Amino acid sequence: MDLDISSLPTPFYIVYEDKIRRNLELIDHVRRSSGVEIILAFKAYALWRTFDIFREYGFKSTASSINEMRLGNDELGHRVHAYCPAYTDVTIDQFIAGSSHITFNSVDQYLRFRDRINTHNASGGHHVSAGLRVNPQCSVIDTDIYNPALPGSRFGVTADMLGGNLPDGIEGLHFHQLCESTSYDLAKVLEAFETQFADIIDSVAWVNMGGGHLMTREGYDVEHLIALLNDFKSRHPHLQVYLEPGSAFTWRTGDLITSVVDVVENQGIRTAIIDASFACHMPDTLEMPYKPIVTESVMGEDDNDGLYRYRLGGNSCLSGDFVGDWLFAEPLKAGDRLTLEDMNHYTTVKTTMFNGIQHPDIVLARHDGTLAYLRRFTYEDYRNRMC
Repeated sequence: MDLDISSLPTPFYIVYEDKIRRNLELIDHVRRSSGVEIILAFKAYALWRTFDIFREYGFKSTASSINEMRLGNDELGHRVHAYCPAYTDVTIDQFIAGSSHITFNSVDQYLRFRDRINTHNASGGHHVSAGLRVNPQCSVIDTDIYNPALPGSRFGVTADMLGGNLPDGIEGLHFHQLCESTSYDLAKVLEAFETQFADIIDSVAWVNMGGGHLMTREGYDVEHLIALLNDFKSRHPHLQVYLEPGSAFTWRTGDLITSVVDVVENQGIRTAIIDASFACHMPDTLEMPYKPIVTESVMGEDDNDGLYRYRLGGNSCLSGDFVGDWLFAEPLKAGDRLTLEDMNHYTTVKTTMFNGIQHPDIVLARHDGTLAYLRRFTYEDYRNRMC
């Protein structure tokens, strides 16, 4: 279906339902063919006004903050799978109330809160299954900022720390080693996981293989993933297996539409300044970094093909708020529209409250020694910002 968006003022994100459904159909195929549960990670996508689409497929969610947990409870209607690097006395009881599974990042964290879970489970309420995040120390990610297997990682317990034994009450194991990775990367991680944790795999009821399974990317070997999961389950038939991809659910399902507002040139470098910002609206382009596809650009070499080379500069005062270069068939001018592709997964949450992490309170220390709250952020701030 052709859409006429030319009258909409820029900048704006646009999300395409048909593309979301295409991804959900593929993920559902993997789920049905392998018998694993695949759950949505809110850290990558939390536009809850689209969750009616997800509810049709029955997908559940994973949360790493109270805000994300409440969003799953309220907008998808289920208790979540929770993982947080560190729970606190303030948050743990809320996580227990709103979660079906809680994964702990360390043995100490689990032992600190084990009695709270046991008391809850003994009370006759819903059962909360406790898991432990482990680190198979298998690195398959090139970008360090997204690599949880770097030496000294703060994520998970290594096999030598466990010595072949799990604390009483741990019912599951969780690992997360991937980032926009292939099924062949998962195969390497699974080999390391099964080798290093062979003594304890058969003592748990579930394994969560984390995120980073980019099964909806063009060229991903979906059938290899299905075979890999089925092979793992044949070796461990008692295990319930979970995957919690983030990007895969909304990969290439939305764009950021911007307009050129000025073109400047300095020392032979032309920069088209747009009415959006890489720092504010596309932070991963600077953090990862990567250069997004611009629909209106072309391939080629400007010296040979008569093309025009431009950086794109954000409309902020940060000197580094630019990415480039792109080639265009015609010179850019103020008023030209540009489509920055694939700006839905992660982008829409990183520009609001990533991971649902609460913004800090803002307190004024007055000169007379009194304190005054200027702003205290709430779940409603997170929910409203996500749609």
